Amino acid sequence: MKYSLLLAILFAIFTTNAATTEQQGAIDEPSTSLLTLLTEKQWIHGAEDCDTSEDPGLEVFQYDESSYILRQSKCLSYEAPFIYVLVGDEKTLVIDTGATADAKAFPLYKTVLSLHQKHARESQVDKREILVMHSHSHSDHYSGDDQFIGQPNVTVIATNSAGIDEFLSFDKGLSQDVTLELGGRNLTIIQTPGHQDEAISVYDAQTKWLLTGDTFYPGYVYVKDWDAYKNSIARLVLFSNSHTISAILGAHIERKSSAGEYYEVGTLYQPQESSLVLMPNDLITLNEELKKTDTPKKISQNALIVEPLGFLPTLITNVVAWFIG
Repeated sequence: MKYSLLLAILFAIFTTNAATTEQQGAIDEPSTSLLTLLTEKQWIHGAEDCDTSEDPGLEVFQYDESSYILRQSKCLSYEAPFIYVLVGDEKTLVIDTGATADAKAFPLYKTVLSLHQKHARESQVDKREILVMHSHSHSDHYSGDDQFIGQPNVTVIATNSAGIDEFLSFDKGLSQDVTLELGGRNLTIIQTPGHQDEAISVYDAQTKWLLTGDTFYPGYVYVKDWDAYKNSIARLVLFSNSHTISAILGAHIERKSSAGEYYEVGTLYQPQESSLVLMPNDLITLNEELKKTDTPKKISQNALIVEPLGFLPTLITNVVAWFIG
C-alpha cells in the first residue's frame, strides 16, 4: 500500500512537470511561428503586365494582434515600399506613407484608420491618435502624407530636420536615443544618418523588430554620407548587442532569393524576391566590412549591396533638402 501511494505521488509529480513543460513550450511557440511566417512571407511583387494585374494597391499583413506590415504594389510604384503600423493603447504609429498620393489607387489612410479603429475601445473612438513618422525624407516614403494631413486626431511629423527635432528632441551629438510611448508599447527611435541626413531607425520592444528604412534592407543601399553611415551601422550593432532583435526589417526588397543576385532599379515584376527579414548577423557582417574601408567604395554582400552616392545625385538630394527646409 505504501509503495502504491509512493508511485502515485511520483506519477503525479512527473505528469505535472510534463504538463508545465508542454505549456511553456506552447507559450514560446507562437513567436517562433510568427517569425517563420514573416520570414517565408511572399509579398505582392508586381506583374508582367500591370495593365491586367488584379493585385491590390496595398497589401496588409498582420503579424500579431497589434502589429501590421503594409506593402505598396509595384504596379503603382517600382519602389514598392513597406509601411509599418504599430498599435498601442493610446496611439497608432505609422512609419512612412509610401510613394503614391492618390487615395483611390492607394487607400493608405482609409486602411490605417480601419486598423486603428479596430483596436479602439468604445470610450476611445474620438480620442486615440494616429502618429505619422518617416524613416527618412525621400519621396517614396512620404507621398501619402496628404491623405493624413488635416484628418482628426492625426499628427504628421514633418520630414525635414526641424520637424523631426521639434517632435523628438534629438540630441545633436547622436548619443541619446529617444523613447516614444504609444500606451503600453514603447519604441526606441535611433538616429541613423548616412543614406540620408534625417534617417532614423525604430526598435519596437513588443515585436523585437528593428525597423531600418533605407539604411539597411535586402537591396541596393545608396549612401550619401559615408562616414555618417559607418557610424550609424556601428550604432545599430551596439544597440543589437544590448537588445533582443527578432528581425531587422527595411523598406524595400530588391534582392532575389538566389544569394548575391538583385533586381535592377525600376523593375516592376519580382517573382523571385528574397525574404524581407534580415538578422543581426547581417548587420555585424556589414559593420566589419565598413570598418575596413578608409574611403567610400561599393560593398557587395549576400544580404545587401552598399554603394556611395555619386556627385550629381548627392547634389540633387542636397538641393531638394534645402527646398523642404
